[in-house]
Amino acid sequence: MTAPEMDLGAGRGAAGRRAPVYQAVVFDLDGTVVDSVELIIVSFQHAIREVLGRELSREEAIAWVGMPLREQMERFSPDHADELVEVYREFNHREHDRMLTLYEGIEDLLHRLRKAGVKVGLVTSKSRFTTQMAFDLTGIETYFAATICAGEASGNKPDPDPILACLAQLGVAPSMAAYVGDSPSDIQAALAANVTAIAVTWGVFTEQRLAAEKPDMLVHTIPVLTEYLGV
Repeated sequence: MTAPEMDLGAGRGAAGRRAPVYQAVVFDLDGTVVDSVELIIVSFQHAIREVLGRELSREEAIAWVGMPLREQMERFSPDHADELVEVYREFNHREHDRMLTLYEGIEDLLHRLRKAGVKVGLVTSKSRFTTQMAFDLTGIETYFAATICAGEASGNKPDPDPILACLAQLGVAPSMAAYVGDSPSDIQAALAANVTAIAVTWGVFTEQRLAAEKPDMLVHTIPVLTEYLGV
């Protein structure tokens, strides 16, 4: 790990397992809880091809992932942002159930957190509609005691407000919480909210790109994340 490591043996009880490190853990959705990377990439490529008539590289497609969709489309073309969003959503919704899956080990982690008494939240830049699509497909909605989607707080990531709004619903102070995400905007939002920023490398962005944001932890696998969280 490029971010500082913690002594995973510290604080263990007689049973050999540490108490949970945080009172609340809040997750990003895309690229963190659900594997939607290819769905996102091909949806962007389809929309840019259909509306702007050009091919989009994978690197361009993920450049602003983590922001709300319309903000991303405005970066491609302010004049065509509405049409880009419409074409993206039509394709994305049509292919959603075929291409989106849970990352292996995530549901077990969510179960362990809940069993340990840790409050679990979700903060995503997806709309409420598409978030519900992911919930309906994967069956994980019941694990989250609070969910904040795009437009449901006074700002969107990288603004800290969505994370703070989620923690307010959970009744947990930022100093006792962590945010887990896979994008630069996730890390920026977490640091601005004064929660522990945990970057995961199994999503959209490279380890180098995430490390540049100076997260508190940089984690490569779900088992390591589970161990770090103490569940």
